[in-house]
Amino acid sequence: MKRLTTAFMAITLLSTFGAQAQEAVIRKNLPARLPQLSSIDEVTKSPIPGLFEVRVNGTDIYYTDAKADYLVQGNLIDTKNLRNITEERVEKLSAISFGALPLKDAFTIVRGDGKRKLAVFEDPNCGYCKQFEANLQKVDNVTIYMFLYPVLGPGSVERSKNIWCAKDKVKSWQDWMLKNDEPKAAKCDTTAIDRNMQFGHKHKISGTPTLIFKDNTRVPGAIDAAQVEKRL
Repeated sequence: MKRLTTAFMAITLLSTFGAQAQEAVIRKNLPARLPQLSSIDEVTKSPIPGLFEVRVNGTDIYYTDAKADYLVQGNLIDTKNLRNITEERVEKLSAISFGALPLKDAFTIVRGDGKRKLAVFEDPNCGYCKQFEANLQKVDNVTIYMFLYPVLGPGSVERSKNIWCAKDKVKSWQDWMLKNDEPKAAKCDTTAIDRNMQFGHKHKISGTPTLIFKDNTRVPGAIDAAQVEKRL
């Protein structure tokens, strides 16, 4: 039994050293050949023997062989179980902890008992956001943390500031998004919007609306009320 244990430990050590050596080769060769991949976050084995996952810029996924002679960019599909492995991996990496959201930089919309929680990043000039807002009116018993996220230019920034500085933020927001009633010009401390932009860039929120649910899952893009209900 002792000999078997020793042999098993030796095989494990060899496997570990082998994996480390392969990772070292990938980390050396890829940046030398492709300078845009100079900062590699992680190298791990993929489900396919001999193929390695290379992660850069937090959530960008590539695949390569043990010598980094070839690079694959695209989705890795598990055809047996009908799973998009790459998509699942990116979704996991891009998850935002609901508890880490800077809720003080959002205004709150409460409907019904408000027990369910949802955070949304929206641009007031986003057409898809307006469609989403119309659908969201059908969702009850929810607290919505609305983060103004003006990514569509100066006009979005100006409207966001006017909404944030309104005496009744919720009314100003909904009057504009649902009725096209222009927010009245107003001035106040709008650094919360700047912080929202910084937070979004850090977490690669590139489009609006972007939804963050209590289970930390992120949904980019407008979804209908039924899909919101299902996720809540």
